[in-house]
Amino acid sequence: MREYLLTLCITAAVTYLLTGPVRKFAIVAGAMPQIRARDVHREPTPRLGGIAMFFGLCAGLLVADHLTNLNEVFEKSNEPRALLSGAALIWLIGVLDDKFEIDALIKLGAQMIAAGVMVMQGLTILWLPIPTVGTVALTQWQGTLLTVALVVITINAVNFVDGLDGLAAGMVCIAAAAFFMYAYRIWYSYGIEAAAPATLFAAILMGMCLGFLPHNMHPARIFMGDSGSMLIGLVLAAGAISVTGQVDPDVMKLFSGSERNAVHQMVPVYIPLLMPLTIIAIPAADLILAIVRRTWRGKSPFAADRGHLHHRLLEIGHSHSRAVLIMYFWSALIGFGALAYSVNSASMWIVLGVVFLSAIGLALLLLPRFTPRAPRWAEAFVPPRYRRRRAAVAAAQEQSAVASAAVAEEPEKEEKEEKEDEREEQEQQTPVGVGVARVNGATAIGGRRSSKVRI
Repeated sequence: MREYLLTLCITAAVTYLLTGPVRKFAIVAGAMPQIRARDVHREPTPRLGGIAMFFGLCAGLLVADHLTNLNEVFEKSNEPRALLSGAALIWLIGVLDDKFEIDALIKLGAQMIAAGVMVMQGLTILWLPIPTVGTVALTQWQGTLLTVALVVITINAVNFVDGLDGLAAGMVCIAAAAFFMYAYRIWYSYGIEAAAPATLFAAILMGMCLGFLPHNMHPARIFMGDSGSMLIGLVLAAGAISVTGQVDPDVMKLFSGSERNAVHQMVPVYIPLLMPLTIIAIPAADLILAIVRRTWRGKSPFAADRGHLHHRLLEIGHSHSRAVLIMYFWSALIGFGALAYSVNSASMWIVLGVVFLSAIGLALLLLPRFTPRAPRWAEAFVPPRYRRRRAAVAAAQEQSAVASAAVAEEPEKEEKEEKEDEREEQEQQTPVGVGVARVNGATAIGGRRSSKVRI
């Protein structure tokens, strides 16, 4: 566990430290597109944040290769190299798209090629555990097609949900955390070394997202762009493919005992089929709804619009930050709910807990104007809008007092100005003495110099 945490921290640190220079580079390179109709931000923001995330991925893999326990992953499996090859290709296409706006069909073809590169190096689905049937071995073409389909769906689902500041990075980070716990349990509890690559991918993915989030939270200083969203989508899909298609269910020896116990014990084997879907449940739902909505209106499925789930939350009345937090909540509920069910599928408390939290999530959706208040001991750590009303009332009273004092001073200033004007008029109307040498000239010159010009 310490090696995974060290890899995570190194990945997060490298991503965080490189994001600042990458932002300056994006501004110089002109990767700051104009605000489009579907955008929710008001100022042009640089993209290319995926550059820092890619170097964070490289740093994480490099560190893991030099650690004692994780070095075995690189010696016994070619999956890390397959991941790096596919990630480099999809990242390069994303960088070009962030700068030059590549056509959607070209990006789709590049996604398929990146998935094919990973398949050629061994990162593919070899078999599937199907309920009531058992383990079904796949042919080479079946495994390739299923792997490419899973990669393309995951990449586009993450890309579609990247519409608010910090939304895609936070949701993928939550999904990666749930997937890390699942893969680590398969590797540690059952002693299956084939689950180690997926555990490593999940730890690195968490580091990439955590390192980028401080720069991407609202108001975002930089966007990850397609170079980042497609990259983290590919890493997420690679971990799911590794566990689903590489771990043999027969190794777990779960078929002993009664038929009912065997069904309950086989849940951890079936979860790899569901875990990728639960991880991208909200992005996948958004993707499906977007395709149906656009084709129903006679538009291309790749035509951008403002009908995504996060756009709907903003239209309801939720603020930018609250819409992101609500999406976080639902992602965590689905991902960790599936994880808890895989640990103990026979417990009704897990189902009841998921139902209760779902009710809370629905209530949050229906309360867009409700502003939660933090306890007094936590007021120093939260934004002012989440503090108690007393502080807000005191601030409002202070502002009103300042405004009233300013209003009270205005009549006094006006009276002073009127008195000065009257005095100047009297001086100008005073008769000038006759027979005194140079009096007219002196009076005229002195009067012009000392008088104030009133406009």
